[in-house]
Amino acid sequence: MEVVVYVAAGAALVASLAALALVLHRGRGTADEVRALADTAQRLSGSQAELAGRLGQMAEQGVASQAHLAERLQAQERDIAKALEEKLGEVARRVGETLEKNASQAQTSIADLKTRLAIIDEAQKNIAQLSTQVVGLQDILANKQARGALGQVQMEDIVRSILPPSAYAFQAAVGANRRADCLIRLPNPPGPIVIDSKFPLEGYQALVAAKDEPARTQAARAFGTDVMKHVRNIAERYIVPGETAESALMFLPSEAVYAELHTNFLDIVEKSYRARVWIVSPTTLMATLNTVRAVLKDVRMREQAGIVQAEVRALLDDVQRLDERVGKLQRHFDQAGEDVRQIRISTEKLAKRGERIEELQVADGEAAGAETALAPPHKPAAI
Repeated sequence: MEVVVYVAAGAALVASLAALALVLHRGRGTADEVRALADTAQRLSGSQAELAGRLGQMAEQGVASQAHLAERLQAQERDIAKALEEKLGEVARRVGETLEKNASQAQTSIADLKTRLAIIDEAQKNIAQLSTQVVGLQDILANKQARGALGQVQMEDIVRSILPPSAYAFQAAVGANRRADCLIRLPNPPGPIVIDSKFPLEGYQALVAAKDEPARTQAARAFGTDVMKHVRNIAERYIVPGETAESALMFLPSEAVYAELHTNFLDIVEKSYRARVWIVSPTTLMATLNTVRAVLKDVRMREQAGIVQAEVRALLDDVQRLDERVGKLQRHFDQAGEDVRQIRISTEKLAKRGERIEELQVADGEAAGAETALAPPHKPAAI
């Protein structure tokens, strides 16, 4: 704003000088006008000088302002550079932390992946082994002798796990040169009972593999025939009158075969009941053997009942003798108490007699003192 004023004043001064020059050039002004113009010119010259000074001062102030502005700009540049540097450092730190965190997570994920891969490898090995075992099991099941041995081993394991060794025998002789898979030694009645392992797998597999109703009917007929053949064989060979119980057990190693038989072949099951051959699976055999164990325990308790009764009688005799001896001891205590009481009576009598004697002695002493006091005084003999 001051610059504009100074410029306007300079313009007015220039205009006044121009007017003065014009008047002097024409020569038509008066002396007063000339003097007035001279004064005006002089004032304008002072104003011009003052204006020049102010313009110089303003120039100096502008230079100083520019220097101050430059310093402020440099300071701001430094602040901006410092802030940018701090921001870049913070960003670099965060990026480093993020990279480190991601690297740690990646390492953890890789370690977990390695662990899971190891578990998967181990599972694959187990699956391969299981596949080999399944193939071996299929080979065993395909062979009748091996299949029979498998059922025999399973039945023996169940029997060993439930019954005591004295309650059973494997490959026991029954009848005329016959060997039973297992003989359970039960007391009479019912007597020893035989367990024979059978596994009609071919008929069951044909029944499961049947695609239509005719094939299923034929397979069911064949399966029932196989089961009844085993039932009759067991009834004829292992139910020996006078030697074994009137019934026997046929062990089926497969729960699936047992379930199929009791679900869709109830007539076969009823025929086996009439033949006194009870068909059992691993689960029902365990339940049956638990019942047998309870029966054996009850029989053993009955066998020991006589011994227990004899021991109880002997115990009663001992108690009676002890009571007699306690009575004798009580009588001895009573007699000793009576003797002590008699002794106490005697001691009391002795004490009373001693008191009376002591009283008599005191009385005698008092009487003698009285006699001495009443006697005449002793006179001295004359000289």
